Parts: sequence; structure tokens; C-alpha cells
Amino acid sequence: METFGLGRAAAFAAILLIVSVSFFAAYWFFHSAPPDTVTLTSGPEGSVFQTNAEKYRKFLARKGVKLKILPSQGSQENLKRLSDPSFQVDIGFVQGGVTGGLKIDKLVSLGSISYQPLLVFYRGEKPIELLSGLAGKRLAVGPEGSGTRTLALTLLAGNGIEPGGGTMLLDLEADEAANALIEGKVDAVFLMGDSASVQNIRTLLRTEGIHLFDFTQADGYIRRINYLNKLELPKGSIDFGRDIPSNDINLIGPTVEIIARPDLHPALSDLLIEAAQEVHGSASLLRRRGEFPSPLEHEFPISSDASRYYKSGKGFLYRYLPFWMASLVNRIIVVFVPMIVILIP
Repeated sequence: METFGLGRAAAFAAILLIVSVSFFAAYWFFHSAPPDTVTLTSGPEGSVFQTNAEKYRKFLARKGVKLKILPSQGSQENLKRLSDPSFQVDIGFVQGGVTGGLKIDKLVSLGSISYQPLLVFYRGEKPIELLSGLAGKRLAVGPEGSGTRTLALTLLAGNGIEPGGGTMLLDLEADEAANALIEGKVDAVFLMGDSASVQNIRTLLRTEGIHLFDFTQADGYIRRINYLNKLELPKGSIDFGRDIPSNDINLIGPTVEIIARPDLHPALSDLLIEAAQEVHGSASLLRRRGEFPSPLEHEFPISSDASRYYKSGKGFLYRYLPFWMASLVNRIIVVFVPMIVILIP
């Protein structure tokens, strides 16, 4: 057979090289493809986390990617799932301040996507000015696994209220807690979007005899607890006709981040941040237009792919081509151009 002037050994070596490179190229071509399914751990049914997850699902479906949503008890359970290598999940919504005791050194953030205000509703004829005023009462602080419970216990401890003391701390689900407050079975409830529904919050805001706690010490809290932010609910912003709330209310709360495993495909990272821009980019009572998503670093480092996106946007191909087509072209360039360079003398 023609060996192009090469000896038998050299010809055999050249053939072996070509076959090896071809097999490697074929393997890498398929291996480098972004997955068509991503799994997100969200929150309880009806919660703000779950509602937002559904919005992400619709956005990703338009791009040809399926989002699998796993309900959870909230931020803390989401973080436990993400930090457990044996649990099949890619991303999750996690509020600040729930990392205690968990191994998170391999997790990364795709950015902060919203503020997560803590809403404390209570019964009483007179306003309560300090959280210490809840001592000795029946408090629903949120279920195990929720970020609500973690933050509530932190704040109460700072006011001298600890589990096992004279204050009854109940781990009721958000729906159960809201109903218990309306029926007078508890004296106060702590609610956040990772476990509470928007409907529950609206109901409590409009119920006679139930008040929303005003964090008059908000500036002090955010100085002492660095993952918290000071927020303001303006007078009348819930209901102008009924003047709810009847005065400006100071609130505190962490931000919520999209936390991911470090091996999340770069193309999916871009797509998720793009989804966050659509879902969280508009203005609301507690955020300005375009304020989120944002590459704010707290307990988690911003991933290198997310940092690149925030600085320069999507890659050239993904900016002008459909997701599936851009992925195909990108793999062809990444795989076959180096192969050609190797094989052509």
C-alpha cells in the first residue's frame, strides 16, 4: 500500500495518531455539549422561591432547555442539597446567612437576584418597638430547613430570646403559621419568601388587629450582621385606599443568590443569568429597575463564567444564534480546529 514515502513504522504511527485524534475529537464533541436539562432546588409549594422557579422554567423552555424543579423547605435545605455531592442538583436559590456548619468551599454564586425581607407580623393593641418585646410569647419562627427559621433565631438570640427559655418557638409551616396568627393561636410569625406565599403575606397585611413589625433599629442590625440590608416599605404602598401600611416601615433582610455547583456548564450559566435578568430585572416595591441580578459577593465567590458574563455579556455566538445552534458551532470550533492544526504539518 502507498505510504506517501514513509516507512512502515512511521506510516503506522501516523495512522494511529489520526485514529486517536479522531476518537478523542468525537468524544469531546459530545462531552462538551451543554446539558439539555438543569435541576434547581427551590422552596415550598406556593412560596416566592417556587413561583420564581416556574418563571425560570418558562424562560429556559423557550431556549430549548428543560428545568427540573425540586421543592424544598427553603434556603437551608437548598444549601444542604447543593453541598452534598451525592444529591443530584445543579443550582438553587439560597438567601444569605444560612451557611453555618456546612461545607460550601466548592460552591459558587451566579449573582444576587433579589432582596429577601423578613416580615414579622404580631397581634397586640400597642405597637412593639423592639424584638425583645416578643419575649414570653408564642412565636412561629419557620420550619426546619428554611432560611426564615435561621434568621429568626439569630435575631431573637440577639435580643435575649433563646430556644428552651420562657418563649415558645414553634416551627410551623408558613400557611399554618399565618392561619394560627389570624385565629389567635400564636402571637407573632416570622415570614420570608423562601417559605411563605405572596398570598399569605397580603392576607396578613390586610387583616385587622395584625401589625407588621417596624425594625426601628435596622441600621444597628445591618452593622452587626453583615449579610443583612436595610429596606423600606413606603406608606400606602400595599393599598392606597386603606393606607396600608399607615406609615413607612423599616425592614431588614439578606439578598438571595443563585448558587451552583462548580461544574455547571458555561453556556447554562449564561442562560440562567439571562433568565434572572428577565425575572428580576424590573422595578418593584423593594428594588430599582436593573438592580438585579448583580455580582455581589457574600459567603460565596462569583463563578468565573458569571464574572465574564457581567463584564462583557454572552459569548459572541450565543448573542446572535439560537442556543442549540450556538452550542453546535462552538463545539465544532473548539474540537475540530485544534484537530486540524495537529494533523496538518
